[in-house]
Amino acid sequence: MYDVIIIGSGPAGLSAAIYAKRAALDTLVIEKSPLSGGQILNTYEVDNYPGLPKISGMELGQKMREHANQQQVSFVTESVKEIISEDDVKKVVTNKNTYETKTVILAMGASHRALGVPGEEELCGMGVSYCATCDGAFFKNRIVAVVGGGDVALEDALFLARGCKQVYLIHRRDEFRGAKILQEQVRNTENITLCMDSVVEKIEGEDSVEKILTINKKTQEKKELEVQGVFIAVGILPNTDEIQGLPTRDEAGYIVAGEDGVTNLPGVFVAGDCRTKQLRQVITATADGANAVTSVEKYLFKM
Repeated sequence: MYDVIIIGSGPAGLSAAIYAKRAALDTLVIEKSPLSGGQILNTYEVDNYPGLPKISGMELGQKMREHANQQQVSFVTESVKEIISEDDVKKVVTNKNTYETKTVILAMGASHRALGVPGEEELCGMGVSYCATCDGAFFKNRIVAVVGGGDVALEDALFLARGCKQVYLIHRRDEFRGAKILQEQVRNTENITLCMDSVVEKIEGEDSVEKILTINKKTQEKKELEVQGVFIAVGILPNTDEIQGLPTRDEAGYIVAGEDGVTNLPGVFVAGDCRTKQLRQVITATADGANAVTSVEKYLFKM
């Protein structure tokens, strides 16, 4: 019987694990992948985490895991299938075992949203990417497209424009959703071409991306753009669909909870990108992990 089981080993899960062990709680982390760190592993450079400027996502993830290892946190690599709440006991059912615990912290994070167009899945890793900072270096002096209209898409376009010959920025609306300052920078960058009111219909190529087909939603004009890379930045989806028995979720699938991580299920808490929140960044994920453990302690104290 564990005091707390943490599902997920991104920044939220690792932060929670460190705080839980420092609180002398019997702790287990269940991670789907043996490589801890979550989404930051795919980030070339993290420049907004206080005290560690310009650190790579991989290095930051490794440092967090090392910190958890120093606290002697127990890890297992398994896929969680269901959470069964039975009064004061929770059962966490995985593809291999069933664990009993007094509390659970859900920290499964989120994943990049796909376009769902022909050629996207087939050419993933062969020109189709969801991380410009990870893969942009492979497209130096080449022509690429970025799909999206939020901050990430605008930042990706600016980043790629530094080394690419041409960047097409494709957005399905007539206005961007991203920060005004980023919009201004994009519009003032010579090698970024805006394709507004447009969507990608198909990605084509033999062994790698060769072109994309787009259509203007207002004029119905179709275009064929020769590109060697397609960077998709159309949002993220919470990793909440594969587990049964979760607390209440919103329409997008995020688990409903405030900063304390308290859900509608007693003894079940949530932290990180799979929680309803304003900002999803490494710093807010780690804060969530700490807050969730504080809520766990309060819950256990009342038992």
